[in-house]
Amino acid sequence: MTKKIAVIGAGPGGLASAMLLAGKGYQVDVYEKQSYVGGRTSAFRKNGYVFDRGPTFFSMPYILEEIFDAVGRKLYDYIELIKVDPLYELRFKNIIFSPSTDIESTYKQIKTLFPGDEEGYKEFLRDTRRKMAALLPVLQNQHGSLLDYGRWRTLKALPELSLNKSLYQVLSSYFSDERLKLSFTFQSKYLGMSPWECPGAFSILSYMEHEYGVWHPIGGLNQISEAMASVIKEYGGRIHLNSPVKQIQTDNKVVKSLLLETGEIHDYDELIINADFAYAMTSLLSDTPLKQYSKKRLEKKKYSCSSFMMYVALDKQYTLPHHTVIFSEDYKKNVEEITKSKVLSDDPSIYIQNPSVTDSTLAPEGKSGLYILAPVPNNFSLLDWETYKYDFRDLIYEIIEARTDFKSLKEHMVFEELWTPLDWEKQHHIYKGATFNLAHNLGQMMYFRPHNKFQELKNCWLVGGGTHPGSGLPTILESARITSNALMAADKKGLYQL
Repeated sequence: MTKKIAVIGAGPGGLASAMLLAGKGYQVDVYEKQSYVGGRTSAFRKNGYVFDRGPTFFSMPYILEEIFDAVGRKLYDYIELIKVDPLYELRFKNIIFSPSTDIESTYKQIKTLFPGDEEGYKEFLRDTRRKMAALLPVLQNQHGSLLDYGRWRTLKALPELSLNKSLYQVLSSYFSDERLKLSFTFQSKYLGMSPWECPGAFSILSYMEHEYGVWHPIGGLNQISEAMASVIKEYGGRIHLNSPVKQIQTDNKVVKSLLLETGEIHDYDELIINADFAYAMTSLLSDTPLKQYSKKRLEKKKYSCSSFMMYVALDKQYTLPHHTVIFSEDYKKNVEEITKSKVLSDDPSIYIQNPSVTDSTLAPEGKSGLYILAPVPNNFSLLDWETYKYDFRDLIYEIIEARTDFKSLKEHMVFEELWTPLDWEKQHHIYKGATFNLAHNLGQMMYFRPHNKFQELKNCWLVGGGTHPGSGLPTILESARITSNALMAADKKGLYQL
């Protein structure tokens, strides 16, 4: 018989899992509460303008190529990728640094801007290339048992994990200039963490960008989700939009069926949860007593920061970098405001995406759209965003006007859309608005992160940023491979006719 699989959530992890399983002959149904696929990796469209809703950086495209290859499809039949180089423009108070995947170009730039640190750059690349090779087997396999720590792949990787060092400390061993350290540690924001607390193993994040580049799919990163959705349908999988799941129904800790908001009940052999992890545990499984992931225990977990979003449509184009990062003058203070004291900063760091400089399909001719993000506290802060959001927006415009060449944005604005942490929580069901999911401290990584094969329920699997290996597009795609391969392996090669 053909096994019936349900996937809750059409984010990239759920779609990649559904694609891998549908491509191997499983009967797959994806349930998505929104009217579009992609979750956080979806498009926001209005009046001819297209914005990526969440992620705008894409690295290591070979992982996605391999996933398409696994089901007999070619990625580039579905999307066109453009390499963004320089990677980004990093703006500090007195210096602009624009690193590139061209090692010699970046070396010369560091020698000019940060004299004395240029050799540390090449040493960082050499060391982290070795670290990446050791860590990949750990990141590409599930950790369902403590015995996995005794496997050779894990033992081999242990010396590279920098267990006793933070990301900032690791980069301090290569660079002396504080601004250069931040240039290679700000990527911890992708995990919603502080570089002073993020485990040193995540030095691979900046390495991935410098080694593999940063890419933009024509039409936006949302096109990755659209491409996977197309392949799912080609293999007979079904994607049910506007179909929120109300409850996961279980019997004696065995997943049996899904209850939709419409009242329909559908039975399945296996379930993959791609919904935000803590939301799923507290809402979709509220009728199933959980021990390890009870509401009380989940509240004690550590979560990432959130993001304040501005999608700004303009009546002109700016011939400026695709990616710009403005660092607050006291970056450490800003990070602590986000992650510890949980207050709004009066000097936030800001990220600007100007994709029309690369991709003319995203706005009407002669016009453009800017995606502006400021990391902010999650909703454990209890900030009243309805009171603060317009003042905070104005502050962001002021900083952009003063510190970049994106001048007179308000005068050229056609419309703007603001998203606060409360919007992320209410509209996308992201627990406490923590847009980067569970934090990635050592106590919430590998075995200590929710397992790909969910340990508290039978016939239940997890995929996405809330499970191993973690958040960020490449890692979420790896979670899909891990989960799908483990599910297929559990069928014992022939128990089900595929």
